[in-house]
Parts: sequence; structure tokens; C-alpha cells
Amino acid sequence: MDILLLIVGLGLILAGANFLTDGSAAVAQRLRVPEFIIGLTIVAVGTSTPELVVSVLSAIAGKSDVAIGNVVGSNIFNVFVILGICALIRPLPLTRSTIRRDIPIGMVVSLLLFVLASDALLHLGPTDRLGRGDGILMLILYVALMWYTIRAAGRTEETPAEGTKAPMAAWLAAVMIVGGLAGLVFGGELFLDSATALARQLGVSESVIAITLVAGGTSLPELASSVVSLVKGKADMALGNVIGSNIANILLILGLSATINPLTMGGITTTDLAVVILTSLLLFLTAFTFRRRAVDRWEGVIFLVIYALYIWQLVR
Repeated sequence: MDILLLIVGLGLILAGANFLTDGSAAVAQRLRVPEFIIGLTIVAVGTSTPELVVSVLSAIAGKSDVAIGNVVGSNIFNVFVILGICALIRPLPLTRSTIRRDIPIGMVVSLLLFVLASDALLHLGPTDRLGRGDGILMLILYVALMWYTIRAAGRTEETPAEGTKAPMAAWLAAVMIVGGLAGLVFGGELFLDSATALARQLGVSESVIAITLVAGGTSLPELASSVVSLVKGKADMALGNVIGSNIANILLILGLSATINPLTMGGITTTDLAVVILTSLLLFLTAFTFRRRAVDRWEGVIFLVIYALYIWQLVR
């Protein structure tokens, strides 16, 4: 039964990703907003809803391992697996603003998480934790960052190219976005519940489940929406989705979770946090290796190999 629910959940995720991508692209076209910004905001926050639900409920239940491990594992999965797979399908071009602004912002946010959560290592306290003050700071930074990013991007001035389809009706685009998000969230939860049940039958620890299975399950919406966006020729939206999701995961989701209930690191180590920083660093370096200003297929392979090695050392 769990396997059947796993398949049904995956089907809902894929359908939801398709609706969300089309609806979001229609919004971008109607409002003349760059697709990267739509990916960074609407799509990124929408596809991060499963992480939000899991981490907040875990924080309320006092399961800090799951709340933090879910976000840490999701951010690692987003870059190494999602961008790795996307790059294998089609190399991802990196714009000048992405290299100079968006990726560095993601790197700074990852470093901030490392500093805030490494109290014992930095001699700031006896236990590694994210307190309410840390959570409130992260939420304030998220709001400020979204305001800055949207304002910096501004509105595009280009007119639709000749032959471009007429803009979708606003109500239809809204229905597609809401319906797509519903499919992503419900399908993600269905997949997550059934996958977690299967993992526990195998006797896997809760912290490992959080970083691997829970994180992978809640990141399926990002995977599906990014792949669908790429196949539809919207690479900017796919890349913006991953970068925006990683930023939202740390500042919004962990910020809200820590504000509700302070989180202790537990089984999540500083090594795991360091790998999160590594994802941003390697993504930045892809702009200068192999095919310049692009995540190339070779880099996609490297990302997937690094992820496999990380998971191997985690579960062995």
C-alpha cells in the first residue's frame, strides 16, 4: 500500500508542477516581470510549502532534528540533485545578475545559518541551537531581501515577441497556480508519509531520515517544477526556483520554526551545515569552469556524484 501511495503522490507532484509553471509564466508575461523573479518568489515559496509544513510542525512537536535536518537536506538536494539533473537535460545559463547578486546572496545566507547554529563551535553558548532571536532576525532579513530583489530587478520593458501566444486570462492563471500548489503540497505529503513509513520499517534513524528521505520528499516539488520549467524552455525560472527555495528554506522556514520554538541541532552536525555552504560555493564556481557562465553537463555529473558520496558517508 505504501508503494502505491508513493506512486500516486509522485503523479500529483508532477501534475502540480506543470500547472504551477504554466500559471506562473502567465503571471510573468501579464505583469512583465522577469521569469527569474517569478521563480525566485512565487514558485520558490510555493514549492517550499512542504518544507514549511514539515519544519513548523516538527518545531511545534519539539522535533528539532527533523525541522533543521529537513531544511539542510533540502538545500543540499536542491543544488546537487535538482540542478545536477537539470544540467544533464540541458545546460543552465547563468546571467550576470545571477552570478554577481543571487548566488552570492545564497552563499551569505548559508554562512549566516552556519554562524547562528554553531554556538558551541564559536564559543557563543554551550549548545548549538537557533533561538527565537535568531528566528526573528532571519524573518526580517527574508522580507528585506525579497523587497530588495524585486526592486532591483524591476519590470522588463520588452514587448512580447511576434508570434507569442496571447496572455492567459488572469483568473485562469490564478486557478492554475493555486491548483498546482495544492497538487504539489498534497502529493508531497502523500509521498513523504508513505516513504517515511517504508524507511522506518528498515530501521533508519530519525536524523538520517530527516536529511535524506524527508528532505528529498519535500524537495520533489522543486525537482518537478524545475525540470518542467527547463523542458518548457524556461531555464531562468528553474534556476530562480532553486536559489529562491534555498533562501526561503533558511530565512523563512527555519526563521519561522525557531521563532515558534527554539531549535537545538541534535544529530545535525556542523559538517552538514558546511556542505550547505559548499553547494553555494560550487554553484558560483560553475560560472567560471567548463562552459563559462553556465551549469554544464559535466558539472551536473559532478554535483550528483558529490551528493551520492555525501549520502553514503551519512548512512554507512
